[in-house]
Amino acid sequence: MTSIFSCCMGWCADSSSGHVTLKEMPTVQLDTHHMGTDVVIVKSGRRICGTGGCLANAPLHQNKSYFELKIQSSGVWGVGVATQKANLNQVPMGRDAHGLVLRHDGTLFHNNEEKNRLPANSLPQEGDIVGITYDHVEMNIYLNGKNMNCPASGIRGTVYPVVYVDDSAILDCQFSDFYHTTPAGFQKILFEQQIF
Repeated sequence: MTSIFSCCMGWCADSSSGHVTLKEMPTVQLDTHHMGTDVVIVKSGRRICGTGGCLANAPLHQNKSYFELKIQSSGVWGVGVATQKANLNQVPMGRDAHGLVLRHDGTLFHNNEEKNRLPANSLPQEGDIVGITYDHVEMNIYLNGKNMNCPASGIRGTVYPVVYVDDSAILDCQFSDFYHTTPAGFQKILFEQQIF
């Protein structure tokens, strides 16, 4: 009985420390290794300012992903999905096949083509929360928790959340603990090892 008690307390004679190392899951945040040269990332990888774009550090592997951003300061900005081939120094994004983005003027662009447009009375303003859903076919936009029914598609390959700023815009990205209820069937971005 004493030997069982001793092993439970970590005193086994196998010379191990008795500690179990738990692997901490990484946090989804903006990736300072995949950003434009004039971009500044602060607030633990959640806030972007400066000029240019930045990818998140996790690709969208799961079937239905959701993330949000809060417009802290207006200016030129965009949010959407992009491949690692996207030019993160080019503002606005959406000019090539490597990005699908909502621009600050309410247009959704991919491959230099307008794919859709938010209703004129629904342009995001300073203080608004923009939600993005992506299901590997189309991206859709939510404004302050309301579905804008503004789908866009066309991007191919492994994509990541992307945001870009210019002209004094400041955006705060929210990859968990959302401001609004996650749309039905969608969930926060998971790292690949969290899916399996």
